[in-house]
Amino acid sequence: CKSCISATLTYDTLRFGEFEDFPETSDPVWILGKEFNLFKCIQFKCIQPIGVKVMFQCVPGGTGPTSDTGWGCMLRCGQMILGEALICRHLGRDWRWVRGQPQKEEYISILNAFLDKKDSYYSLHQIAQMGVGEGKSIGQWYGPNTVAQVLKKLAVFDSWSRLAVHVAMDNTVVIEEIKRLCMPWLDYGGGACADPQGGMSEPNGCLEGACALAEEETALWKPLVLLIPLRLGLSDINEAYIETLKQCFQLPQSLGVIGGKPNSAHYFIGYVGEELIYLDPHTTQPAVEPGEDGQVPDDTYHCQHPPCRMHICQIDPSIAVGFFCRTEDDFDDWCARVRKVCRTNTHTHGLLNPTDVTLSEGVSPPFLPSMSRGC
Repeated sequence: CKSCISATLTYDTLRFGEFEDFPETSDPVWILGKEFNLFKCIQFKCIQPIGVKVMFQCVPGGTGPTSDTGWGCMLRCGQMILGEALICRHLGRDWRWVRGQPQKEEYISILNAFLDKKDSYYSLHQIAQMGVGEGKSIGQWYGPNTVAQVLKKLAVFDSWSRLAVHVAMDNTVVIEEIKRLCMPWLDYGGGACADPQGGMSEPNGCLEGACALAEEETALWKPLVLLIPLRLGLSDINEAYIETLKQCFQLPQSLGVIGGKPNSAHYFIGYVGEELIYLDPHTTQPAVEPGEDGQVPDDTYHCQHPPCRMHICQIDPSIAVGFFCRTEDDFDDWCARVRKVCRTNTHTHGLLNPTDVTLSEGVSPPFLPSMSRGC
């Protein structure tokens, strides 16, 4: 059934009693840009998770903690939202997990990217170590913005996915800045591969060369993960933002929302009525180890119980909203949809404010990654 939902998390067997089935309702259920009807065939069983784990390799250098219990929930939420982006990137938004079914090589590669090992691209080790550069010591709790900044840095080293991760600050999405990020090998004005002096040059960039990827629909566009840290109130969410926040889950580019406060971070994947649907990373379990054949035991990456719900007014106002744009057309469509939301809602200024500016008018300096990867 195509209405199985792709997202991320797992649950502790000791907590199964806490989960409630979704109430009978005629309200539409919005999950990561897709609308579902509970009376038809919605299923919350095919969910890709990355839950809090214990008994992994020390973080870092053999002397750090061997569990992320008590401090890793927001880091795991960051893994969840990026895991959804990798699924969209390599398997497509309509991909669904089926227990016992042989999985694609791309799926196994995604799981490997999140294993709790020092050499996995997006392991908790890498996130924690890279967070030191953001002023966070190992074992310290992260906020949504810190996680977003760390994921941006780590994505630079993932040559397989070749994602362009952009963190939009000050509630503003600078369109030209993003297009330069996603098409760095192009002269933005001329639309051709060019060198800094304006002459034509050999294509270069990601993998064997950007322009050489002609058979890919994204040949001239690095798939975009757009993360927008927001503050929607002081201690509680300002109700003026509620409808706009709900509309974010309706956008087809939606990756959901990460947010929360110390010891209470969640990954929000949608809503029904006035309730947000979320996945809770506060679960402990042994870290997954690949088998001798290289296969990753993936049952614990998929839950068999409904996700949690909370009233939207209970959400902590500190969040980061995520979107995935596989192609330039996807991004242009996102911009058009957000402009429409802004026109119909007078309270969107503090939530989303896409704008066109020239590179010389307020574009932030280019991100220069450190070549020393964590751990």
